[in-house]
Amino acid sequence: MASNLESVEYKAEPAGEPEAPSWFRVGVLAAASAAVGGLAVAWYYRKTLARLQQAEDAAPVESDVNSEGEGI
Repeated sequence: MASNLESVEYKAEPAGEPEAPSWFRVGVLAAASAAVGGLAVAWYYRKTLARLQQAEDAAPVESDVNSEGEGI
């Protein structure tokens, strides 16, 4: 019986640098995103605290104590 299939020798491509698995790349991207987000939140929070401190210094603090030192 004749066959149309020919024997083909398997030629493996030369192994270059192994590629990182996709889950590893996603994890690195998520970690980098979280770090950048954390830095952005810290910067915003620091600016907000600075503004609150400036407002506190500019305005006198009112208290519920009268001139004799007794509470209202």
